[in-house]
Amino acid sequence: MADSYDTLLYEEVDGVAWVTLNRPQHLNAFNIAMQKELKAVWRGLRANDDVRCVVLTGAGDRAFCTGIDREETMGAGRDERPEDGRVGEVGTPFQFDDPGHVIGPKTNDLWKPVIAAVRGIACGGAFYLLGECEFIIASDDATFFDPHVTYGMIAAFEPTNMLQLMPFPEIMRMSLLGAHERMSAKRAHEIGMVSEVVPAAELRDTAQWVASRIASQPALPVQGTVRNLWHARDMSRSQALAMAYAMVGLGSDPASIDEGQKVFASGQRVEWRLR
Repeated sequence: MADSYDTLLYEEVDGVAWVTLNRPQHLNAFNIAMQKELKAVWRGLRANDDVRCVVLTGAGDRAFCTGIDREETMGAGRDERPEDGRVGEVGTPFQFDDPGHVIGPKTNDLWKPVIAAVRGIACGGAFYLLGECEFIIASDDATFFDPHVTYGMIAAFEPTNMLQLMPFPEIMRMSLLGAHERMSAKRAHEIGMVSEVVPAAELRDTAQWVASRIASQPALPVQGTVRNLWHARDMSRSQALAMAYAMVGLGSDPASIDEGQKVFASGQRVEWRLR
């Protein structure tokens, strides 16, 4: 796949792909070009067997992502947008171009693990991305909020993407308070939205450690586990358990089992850490 983009940075390290939102001067807000490039990178990773895990992060120290670039979508350049890149309402409310149909890994049928490494602000449309990651690691200076209602817009797609990552009262509070309150990384960890909080200087190393360990394991069962748990989130418990039989069949093969058994039989135990 291409390793050069206008709005993203892309690199591969030991089976881990790093996808970095690279518009720090715009707080990594996604414009039309970034939307197209995110779709391209997710679709390209589906066929890249060298990559077994992905880390999604943002350039600079001010923001992970601040959502849609309003200067482009609502500002002076609005009339110059290409027809296939329109954002928002088109004609009537029944024809709506939503960035969520383009920019997320799951929306683009990528079932390799994607970990978010968040530093600084993550707000509004950033939740399209965070809501489609397996889990979030945050620096201690990360903050989360959704400013839609403050600026006269309904908070709809973005908090809905986060609804299963956050308790209902927390996502409702965030949505209704808009730009008037920000959730700290500490609070996000307390409610289970963030799996780990680390000093900013340790964010990349921590994400690399986690991603490289995931990438070191057989790809098929890892991807099968990802797909199964996303399926299960949308089902009742009995439906999910019934589906698990099929997932076990699809996500297990003799080569993966043999690889795992050789590790176990070698007597060398995994060096684990306590979180």
